[in-house]
Amino acid sequence: MEQELDAVVRQRIRGLRMAKGWTLDALAARCYLSPSTLSRIETGHRRVALDQLVPIARALGTTLDQLVEPANDEDVVIRPEPHTAPGMIIWKLSRDSTPGGVTVAKMRITEEHVVDPANLGVHPGREWFTVLSGAVRIHLGERTIDVPTGEAAEFSTMIPHGMAALGGPAEVLSIFDHDGERAHMPG
Repeated sequence: MEQELDAVVRQRIRGLRMAKGWTLDALAARCYLSPSTLSRIETGHRRVALDQLVPIARALGTTLDQLVEPANDEDVVIRPEPHTAPGMIIWKLSRDSTPGGVTVAKMRITEEHVVDPANLGVHPGREWFTVLSGAVRIHLGERTIDVPTGEAAEFSTMIPHGMAALGGPAEVLSIFDHDGERAHMPG
């Protein structure tokens, strides 16, 4: 297990360095290690020490926790369960432990889902969605905005809001912050 984690850490260091387009010299200058030390760390010819990981992580713009988190991909596939409401089916596509505390959900909205413009929801945060198929109408305060397939919308959820299908069923991919999840996802 320890050797596997060492290999993952080495791959992450090299991958992050290369993603930034940096040479070993460039990273070495940023984390105050010699290029040869970094080379030996990346190739596995030297074990990386904790006192080296902190400046390497900082230089690469990541955290120590992210750099050394176990590579556990046992649960890569998410098997969403549908949650239904009148005129709406929601599939949660993210786990509760998603980084950043966001929730990703796919929603299928039919014309049976009715929005009362006089009774729109409000909660702290922001909402973002893209229309995968069909079209939706956003009721946003006093405005109505039509969003067709392939377009996206983002807005403050402190503005009274609601969403309905327009002219037939629509499928939407949404991202909610923590407050948005509590307001929109079935419990």
